[in-house]
Amino acid sequence: MTENLWQRQAVIAEAKALFTPGPRMIDELECVASVLLAIVFGHLVDVQNISWAAFSGYMVMRGHISESLLRGVLRIVGTVAGALLAFAIVPEVWSNPAASAAVLALIGGASLYGALLSRNSYAWLFVGLTFIMVLLDKLEYPEHLTAVFVSTRLRETVAGTVACILVSMISTFTLRRRWPGPPAPLPPRFGWQREVARHVVQAAIALAMLPFWWSAFQIPQLSQGAVTIMALMIIPLAGIGKSGFVPVGRRIILRVIGCVFGAAMAAAFLFLAHLSASVAEPVLIVGMVLGVMLGRHIENGKSAIAYGGTQFALAILVTLVPDSYANAELAPGVARLAGIVVGILLLLPVLAGWHLVVGVMERRAAR
Repeated sequence: MTENLWQRQAVIAEAKALFTPGPRMIDELECVASVLLAIVFGHLVDVQNISWAAFSGYMVMRGHISESLLRGVLRIVGTVAGALLAFAIVPEVWSNPAASAAVLALIGGASLYGALLSRNSYAWLFVGLTFIMVLLDKLEYPEHLTAVFVSTRLRETVAGTVACILVSMISTFTLRRRWPGPPAPLPPRFGWQREVARHVVQAAIALAMLPFWWSAFQIPQLSQGAVTIMALMIIPLAGIGKSGFVPVGRRIILRVIGCVFGAAMAAAFLFLAHLSASVAEPVLIVGMVLGVMLGRHIENGKSAIAYGGTQFALAILVTLVPDSYANAELAPGVARLAGIVVGILLLLPVLAGWHLVVGVMERRAAR
């Protein structure tokens, strides 16, 4: 009874905080403004995937211009580095599943290791993500020129990042003077960690299976499976230990729940938009604004479901930020969800197998 009362009070407090002026509300409004400006910039530079520019506008935003600027620079640097690696390696390996699997494991694993331990973790993450997305796009669309994909991905990233930095700069010298964001702790430095290396090896094994899945099943949007594997494995170092099965399992549940609820909300607004072509665009924009604010609000909370808020917002963006509002549809959201399921299906057996092996080894050692 006491626990139920506490949970009810926590929900009420979170609902009130959504409408209470303060650092959290300002952060949510900054994200909305950044995403809207990223969409405008994306159309101005004629990118292929407007929602990726919106992703950048959302994910780079932090409570002070210095933090947003650093995060934006790291995202761009990582994207450029991953693109250069793709230019050099993808043409040599994409037609060979075994070679593709090897470089996915090597570069994806190295990138994840850096993302977990380096102070420049955000750049390390995007080295791997960019390389992986270029390679898997080439597997799915052999006729696509690597240079074209890399060019549009860079423009999408820069469009979203520049939009975020502009909004963050204006907010820092206006609204944030009254409602400053919480200071970001300085990332610690880490040396070699065997537990992290074992954790990374599990992700590398799952990534290496992607080319063979493509050869066997021709699953579209396979890059979302790779992004899912990388994102799920980024957990606090204290949670890794000898097996990260439990903390990663929690992230899997939150990722799926966030995506499902985000897709459901997006579907509702798509339905409303299709009732009348004259109001379709405003309805989709309103849905996007509400979804971004709600997702960011959950993300900024101190509850255990914060990661689900991020996934909720990204599901909203991928569905309600189409390249053309006249052709908005649920398919991109469904494709992202399908890719997430593929990534989970590849990662879970590796995690579970490793967890069982560790348990057996510990029991033998205890005898």
